[in-house]
Amino acid sequence: MDHGTHHADHDHGGRRAPAGHAGHREGGATWGTAAKATLHCLTGCAIGEILGMVIGTALRWGNVQTMALAIALAFVFGYSFTLFAVRRAGLDFRTALKVALAADTVSIAVMELVDNGIIALTPGAMDAHLSDALFWTALLGGFAVAFVITTPVNKWMIGRGKGHAVVHAYH
Repeated sequence: MDHGTHHADHDHGGRRAPAGHAGHREGGATWGTAAKATLHCLTGCAIGEILGMVIGTALRWGNVQTMALAIALAFVFGYSFTLFAVRRAGLDFRTALKVALAADTVSIAVMELVDNGIIALTPGAMDAHLSDALFWTALLGGFAVAFVITTPVNKWMIGRGKGHAVVHAYH
């Protein structure tokens, strides 16, 4: 069966969804599917955020400028992971960009809000240097908490054919 036919087998909330697609069941998505989507998003966000922190620190920028760069790069890298995956599936750039934006915007936004909130609220973390354990503890702790909070958001969205569920039609 070709991939397009496979995905046309079931109607899911007014849009076509894959027949027997792993991680989906009537009434929603599994926690495993949500965790995988969240981990995918977290990977791109973490790469972008760490890179932004390193660049901002190396350029001796202030906290606001460094955090702004880190958040911007988290979105860029978060979107790029999905963008490249759906481009490999044959979508043109414009369509692939729309899919990436639809799939990841809420997930990345929640993740960045939680992660950066934890960093901002951790005493001394904003002034810690890359060589300080406090910097890495706050950053990695923020990622862990962001994963825990974002996973149910992704589960809810995927179960309604939104968020990362948009990508499923292309892989």
